[in-house]
Amino acid sequence: MSAETFYGADDLTHLEGLEAVRKRPGMYIGSTDSRGINHLFTEIVDNATDEGIAGHATRVVVTLHADGSIQVDDDGRGIPTGVHAKSGLSGVELVLTRLHAGGKFGGSGYKTSGGLHGVGASAVNALSVRFDVTVKLDGKIHQMSFAHGVPGEFDAVGPKAKFTQRSGLRVTGKMKRGESSGTSIRYWYDPRYFDPGSALNRDAVRNKLRNTAFLVPGVTYLLRDATEGAIADETFHYPNGLSDMVDFLSPDSEKPVTATLMAIGTGTYLENAADENGVMRSKVERHAEVEVAFRWGTGYDRTVECFTNTIHNVHGGTHRKGFDRAAVKAMQEAITRSRGLLKPKEDPPTLDDVLEGMTAVIHVRIPEPQFTSQTKDELSTAGITKVIQAVVEQHIKAWTEDRRTKTEAKVVLQKVVDAARVRLAQKQQKDAARRKTALEGAAMPAKLVDCRTTGVSRSELFLVEGDSALGSARMARVSEYQALLPLRGKILNVQKASIADTLRNAEIASIVQVLGAGTGRTFDLPAMRYGRVILMADADVDGSHIRTLLITLFAKYMRPVIEDGRLYSAMPPLHKVVTKGRNTETHFTFTQREMEQTVARLEKAGKQIIKPVPRFKGLGEMDADELWDTTMNPATRSVRRITMDDALAADEALELLMGEKVEPRRNWLVEAAARVDTEAIDI
Repeated sequence: MSAETFYGADDLTHLEGLEAVRKRPGMYIGSTDSRGINHLFTEIVDNATDEGIAGHATRVVVTLHADGSIQVDDDGRGIPTGVHAKSGLSGVELVLTRLHAGGKFGGSGYKTSGGLHGVGASAVNALSVRFDVTVKLDGKIHQMSFAHGVPGEFDAVGPKAKFTQRSGLRVTGKMKRGESSGTSIRYWYDPRYFDPGSALNRDAVRNKLRNTAFLVPGVTYLLRDATEGAIADETFHYPNGLSDMVDFLSPDSEKPVTATLMAIGTGTYLENAADENGVMRSKVERHAEVEVAFRWGTGYDRTVECFTNTIHNVHGGTHRKGFDRAAVKAMQEAITRSRGLLKPKEDPPTLDDVLEGMTAVIHVRIPEPQFTSQTKDELSTAGITKVIQAVVEQHIKAWTEDRRTKTEAKVVLQKVVDAARVRLAQKQQKDAARRKTALEGAAMPAKLVDCRTTGVSRSELFLVEGDSALGSARMARVSEYQALLPLRGKILNVQKASIADTLRNAEIASIVQVLGAGTGRTFDLPAMRYGRVILMADADVDGSHIRTLLITLFAKYMRPVIEDGRLYSAMPPLHKVVTKGRNTETHFTFTQREMEQTVARLEKAGKQIIKPVPRFKGLGEMDADELWDTTMNPATRSVRRITMDDALAADEALELLMGEKVEPRRNWLVEAAARVDTEAIDI
């Protein structure tokens, strides 16, 4: 049994100062908008998490203070307080004032880590108005403060307190008997380095703590929100780790096809790396730990989340590449071994087929990971690809061959083969549709009123509610770049329907055919025939329902249209306020309250109003000029872009409002009733 490795100030390696961070903050924290502010928090909490991974911390508390400051406390070993031999600074001052200074750069303090103690923490210090650190270690309480990265002392709480510059760590008290060691950091970021209006995203903070709690089941995370006056606590602790995370990420609307599979293993790889003296060595052996949890569900969407040393890699990287290769190879071999699954001359399934309906979490722990940027969105350590490929491939092979899981595996193999067949059928359908474009005489729905333009970027397709509105729209439109497709009644609610029923629906089939870009995973955005799609429904309850059904269709089967900002909703007016007299004025209003306010304002100005004020019962009641001015003229119309900034939240909202389960929707309606402005209800 080896002796415990000592973690002291000399384990901290010093490379350079902080001025570069202030000159180009985006280079170190990814961006200068709200994401950059959240990245500051991520760097600090990752350092606390590293103490938990190393087995020295069991609890991390994050406090969001009312004054805008963020505090992170852990019960780990505490940042070393001894004097660093080379720099002459205390370990605390070194890691908080020098880039690339920490226990993770060749020192023996950590075997693997995600946060870069001294890269992240020092960058946060450089971009903060005030930065306070408290270290409980060896029976003493050590404190130090910084103003814009300069060490010193404040005479009160808050960034506006009087500051005196001085170097050195202060001992401010003694630890109580039985009190655990640890580090507490509280900082006030400097808004001057960030875009106007940028702020900490509390939902992103919550997601970060939740994800980390899944990845480090031995640590409990507490989020304490004091921003609203009253303190609200939220605890994150998941003893089953990645298995719990797969359950959390899997859509509620889908039923699992398999139990959650766990592929856990280790491996080694070689890479060039610097030794403790900073000299580069070739073929240094690295040890990697791999943990992957995954399962298939009845749905079609896939969710694969990747992490390195608890750091979320949004864009995946080399570990994701290894997982993909293993999944495809192992499943193709299993399908080939199973008689009767593939017909003669059928192509083997692809990666998209294998991942259809899968929810997976990939977590690797490796020393000194390499990322494509400081934001760590993508892992670039090349050697990990083969390690994770070997672990996952071996596990899937054993799962498909084990007599206890063979039946379950066969269900998944059949699902993968079916996905491949559907994909090929859709491709053949798309290829057939592309053989002729609309200009070359392809058969489009007879009710389509197409435009003449050959340029996609300027063209617009209006999905129009009803034939009566189509008449006015046909006269109002600019035929050069505005196309019309009338819809009869309400389309199918695709959140409840199967993909087969969806594609059989006549109105939906017309929309898919006219857009010409396919559906689902094979949707090809560059092939879409129009630059914008505008939903043009009446301004009443039925119109709102039709818009909701159409948005649900695009969100589920043509999501890239929303993600690219190309889906809009027209905002037709409800009322037309006209003044009497020679110089008549016309005002269009969109709500009852706006109409009443407009009438009152005009009457106060001494003008007479034609009463009763006309109300449009539908788009068809407008003449061509009115429809052009209010709804179709790009220079004067009001349209609302449909966005999906948070795909997970959007999916949950669609499932709640449009899904099969009635009880959650009823409960939500009851809970949300108090938010309704009863005076604004038009009865």
